[in-house]
Amino acid sequence: MRLVRKIREMQKVSDQLKQEGKRIGFVPTMGYLHDGHLSLVRKVKDLCDVVVVSIFVNPTQFGPGENFKRYPRDEEGDKAKLEGEAVDLLFIPEASDMYPSGYQTYVDVTEVSKGLCGDFRPGHFRGVATVVAKLFNIVKPDVAIFGEKDYQQLLVIKRMVEDLNFDIKIIPGVLIREEDGMAMSSRNTYLSPEERKRALILYRSLLKGKDLFQSGERKASILLKAVRESIKSMDGVTLQYVEIRDVETLEKIKNVDKPAVIALAAIVGSVRLIDNIIIGRSE
Repeated sequence: MRLVRKIREMQKVSDQLKQEGKRIGFVPTMGYLHDGHLSLVRKVKDLCDVVVVSIFVNPTQFGPGENFKRYPRDEEGDKAKLEGEAVDLLFIPEASDMYPSGYQTYVDVTEVSKGLCGDFRPGHFRGVATVVAKLFNIVKPDVAIFGEKDYQQLLVIKRMVEDLNFDIKIIPGVLIREEDGMAMSSRNTYLSPEERKRALILYRSLLKGKDLFQSGERKASILLKAVRESIKSMDGVTLQYVEIRDVETLEKIKNVDKPAVIALAAIVGSVRLIDNIIIGRSE
């Protein structure tokens, strides 16, 4: 695995790969990798000749009160995991190179970023869209993969790629869970053992909504009530939102007559967690 830290070097490597007719697959991450990330690497490897992974804890997507410096990091551990997956290139840029003095250009995806996490993390998706656009211009991938766990983020990126005519195919990666159902996340490391037990209510509540849908219920309000009441039954868990949105547009829906996502965010202890489940989509 080749490690690249400088932007111009990464661009030159990508240019050479393209001249050789290689198809580049890209997995952008913020590091502290878990099996959810690695599942994306495995998926893109089957589609491309060369796999590039980036690790960059992006300061512009951290909002007020969110501790950028506290975000977990483990560069050596991440390298070992990626070498184990036979990744070809690892790109780890410096923040001072990505956002040099005088930097002033940002990307806003105006509608898809509204609501859900957009209401609770002002400026977050502006930072996400900006850094991903920059990474696309640096790595120059043919294919990029984003996990469905961050569902709103996935649709923000898909919208940006379409609107700005990036010649890149965006592929979703399925949400990967622990054996007990907990959605894999780098933030899980912040949870105490007791908090982690409480956090399991999130997935159990989503399953209640899905089961109700599969039993024939189609009113979003009734499905949401079941999920909401289940979460509120657990002490130490503060629900920020639970909503049902169209799986393609994230528009609000009253009746689930086509594929939809039940998405939620909650605070467990001091940790903000997100999760979702797709309903009405053929597996």
